[in-house]
Amino acid sequence: MMEHDRKRTRAWVLHPEIKSDQHRRDPEPALAEAVALAQALPDLDVVGSDVVRLPKAHAGMLFGSGKIEELAQKLKSEEVELVLIDGPVSPVQQRNLEKAWKVKILDRTGLILEIFSDRARTREGVLQVEMAALSYQRTRLVRAWTHLERQRGGLGFVGGPGETQIEADRRAIDDQLVRLRRQLDKVVKTRTLHRAARAKVPYPIVALVGYTNAGKSTLFNRLTGAEVMAEDMLFATLDPTMRRVLLPDGLEVILSDTVGFISDLPTELVAAFRATLEEVLAADVILHVRDISHDETEHQARDVAAILTSLGVDENRTQIEVWNKLDNLSEEEADARRQRAAREEGIHAISALTGEGIDGLLADIAEKLQGTKHQEVLSLDFSQGKQRAWLFAQDVVVSEEQTESGFDITVLWTAKQRAQYDGL
Repeated sequence: MMEHDRKRTRAWVLHPEIKSDQHRRDPEPALAEAVALAQALPDLDVVGSDVVRLPKAHAGMLFGSGKIEELAQKLKSEEVELVLIDGPVSPVQQRNLEKAWKVKILDRTGLILEIFSDRARTREGVLQVEMAALSYQRTRLVRAWTHLERQRGGLGFVGGPGETQIEADRRAIDDQLVRLRRQLDKVVKTRTLHRAARAKVPYPIVALVGYTNAGKSTLFNRLTGAEVMAEDMLFATLDPTMRRVLLPDGLEVILSDTVGFISDLPTELVAAFRATLEEVLAADVILHVRDISHDETEHQARDVAAILTSLGVDENRTQIEVWNKLDNLSEEEADARRQRAAREEGIHAISALTGEGIDGLLADIAEKLQGTKHQEVLSLDFSQGKQRAWLFAQDVVVSEEQTESGFDITVLWTAKQRAQYDGL
């Protein structure tokens, strides 16, 4: 069946604004992000959305009885089949709301898992999503939902015929988790071997990180000439992509595009996608790409910084802030951003779409990578011919003096090259 002929599920998005929640976000941008999340799924037709203000969450129903009745009328008149609640919903609340509204309920975690399932392309990505989904389902013990029609793969959270139905039995789920973990271990071992092989190549790694939809993939494509999926859509990129890039000074680097970050990322996915973000931990330079035209850009930047810290990225790691999407701003606003970026160290205002500011960014990356080199004198025995040959092959030798027992070699190299040398 053609894409446009498929039946789309009518969905409504609710963002609960709970006054007692000390960590609540500004409700309007939060609702807009939740709607964008929902629109990232091709089978959903978002027909409406609301912010629902509450003094506190009700244990059994989340919302108060008056609000539940009011929403029931609205959902019925709009023929809504699926309600997406932007926040955590307990299994009890989910069951009670489904009974009251006669629709399927999906919370923020379930929705993000569904998107990740739709987008994962590599074997590792698929396995990680399946494991995250099972961990999520295990806490709920509900059968996969089947009463909404859908004709595509995925996790079954939005329902659909012909999909694997995971029985709500802990033992069955645990058995499946064990099987998936074994498969994932094999895939991760292969990735580790690939990473070890890359470590022997003297290319520094430059990792792109940022909030979802900040324009990382567009920038990646601009720098590499690759054709990575780049759409104005949340989580357009899930699996890490790596390409070689030649900097203006002739230095070759490996550029890595990563999954977009998001606030309140489900805990199941933080663990599951740690391997996807391992490239960031190995990076010599981190490019933090920001959508500088977004109303919540400061909030998004704080979320990214918090996730980087939780991953174990230390403060001393070289980072460059890339203020992207100048083309989305008025000329006056764009000028103000350009001037501020020019005044501050480690910030570049660019447009990945038009190419503005790219040359300056590349020059800064090259300068920061060259600036990390230090000089050192090594004393090698005659028997260490392999190490000596490696040093010359890396083009790090400044001078060499022969001694009675071997060579004193002065080298100018990076910490990464030093580590590679130690591993010989």
